[in-house]
Amino acid sequence: MRKPYDLIMFDLDGTLVETAPEIADAVNDTLRRFDLPEVTQQQVNDWIGHGTRELLIQALAFSGKTDLVTIRHSKSLTLIAGEFDRYYKRRCGSRSRLYPQVRETLVALRGRGVKLAVVTNKESRYTATVLDAHQLTPLFDQIVSGDTLPTKKPDPAGIHSCLTAFGVPRARALFVGDSSIDVATARNAGLSVWALPYGYNMGQPIEACTPDRVIADCSALLD
Repeated sequence: MRKPYDLIMFDLDGTLVETAPEIADAVNDTLRRFDLPEVTQQQVNDWIGHGTRELLIQALAFSGKTDLVTIRHSKSLTLIAGEFDRYYKRRCGSRSRLYPQVRETLVALRGRGVKLAVVTNKESRYTATVLDAHQLTPLFDQIVSGDTLPTKKPDPAGIHSCLTAFGVPRARALFVGDSSIDVATARNAGLSVWALPYGYNMGQPIEACTPDRVIADCSALLD
């Protein structure tokens, strides 16, 4: 069958895997560890997108009723982040799930010879754990995490690295995500971008980001 694109790159959280419930669990595990009030699932959903460390900083600032600058320069942040790391590694895979048609679509695309990549702001140690938990790792030809390169989304470096690795021109590549960050990343790279409406877009409708196309689920990539 005809290849829709030669290379398709995906965001991870909110695009391929619903991870917010277990991220919220790990955040609240950490807050309880330091006798801080818990945060809600919706708050965590709205903080997803800039990487797990930034999400933790947002939660600490809200729960501790302080500002983000103070948290970022706090001497205790390294200790707290270490505890979060321990909790989140334990939680990964416990309450996350693949979105509909994800595995079937990835397998079908690989069968057509499409190169597949993940470009996420999630730190590599968590990216690997989540992908392994859902047996997705073998389906991808390249994985770019938030700490793989000196910059992360919306900087287009992750997309550029994939284009270079596979020698694919921009016109034959597509980015698929669920947030304004993903749309901006693709635009910065001069790439077409399709968006899914069910993920984490800081509480805003994905249509407001004006992607090239909004799709109900990943199976639309096979059309």
